[in-house]
Amino acid sequence: MKRQELVGTLCLLLTALIWGFAFVAQVQGMDSMSPMFFNATRFMLGALSLVPILLWQRGRGSSSTSEAADTAAVGAGDQLVQTSSPAIRLLANPIIISVICGIVLFTASTLQQYGILYGKSAGRAGFLTAMYIVMVPLLAFVFLRRRIGVLVFAAVALSIAGFYSLCITDGFGSIGLADILLVFTAVLFAVHILVIDTLGAKVDAIKLSFGQFCTTAVLSWTGSLIEGSVDWAGAAHSWIPILYAGFGSVGIAYTLQVVGQQWVPPTRASLLMSLESFFSAVGGALLLGEVMTSRGYLGCALIFIGTLLAQAPAKLPKFLRKD
Repeated sequence: MKRQELVGTLCLLLTALIWGFAFVAQVQGMDSMSPMFFNATRFMLGALSLVPILLWQRGRGSSSTSEAADTAAVGAGDQLVQTSSPAIRLLANPIIISVICGIVLFTASTLQQYGILYGKSAGRAGFLTAMYIVMVPLLAFVFLRRRIGVLVFAAVALSIAGFYSLCITDGFGSIGLADILLVFTAVLFAVHILVIDTLGAKVDAIKLSFGQFCTTAVLSWTGSLIEGSVDWAGAAHSWIPILYAGFGSVGIAYTLQVVGQQWVPPTRASLLMSLESFFSAVGGALLLGEVMTSRGYLGCALIFIGTLLAQAPAKLPKFLRKD
């Protein structure tokens, strides 16, 4: 293994670790804050954490890549101006793309935080949210007509079996509101990935993230003000979870992800980052004293195997194909 690839692998492992333990911070934040206010402060800090990176890019002149991406986006937009409707032309605007991604991210993050509020389990939330990895190729197949491999269907079956073992312990009536919210969260995170993949391919990654974090923060602040849940005393009580979820989970982990993905092949990178669910269970056990039943651990294992299969190459080995 090359040195750069080794460094990239370590960066992605650390990214998964930080993201996994962020579920612990999200559980702890619910002890004194509302979901909306927690996300408002978290994503505001997350957006601020990207400002130094943006300034560093500009100062080093390394934003030439960003400018090239923006130029490509503008060029694509100019072409759309000549050939498409006003609605399509809007979708070529990087700011509009950032806002759309931010709206989806806001919805997913809000549902996730309410699911964590009602469920109070970092490990459970981590594995249920990780089902988005399985849902991405499935939704791409249904709505974008993208081809998927046989292993994806196996991954879906394993994830459903895992959900059954983890959540349906005494008939379907045992499914809690938290479980339902977290499954919808997984769907929305899958939608978020597909939106970025479809609309944001020609937008600089750092700028897109900054724009969507700002959008999520603004929407969360608006919701928090409307519901009257702004509580600075509660924020002072949970300042460590807020800082970790904001600067750590968003700022540091995102930067490590960008660095790691530059040096590690995409399939291996996605496999490494899928360890986020495993680390969420480890963090819940170590810091929150969470313990699951044997059936619960079996469900987590099945979901984890499903997420691994969903990222396997789409084509079967040559000796298994009929062509």
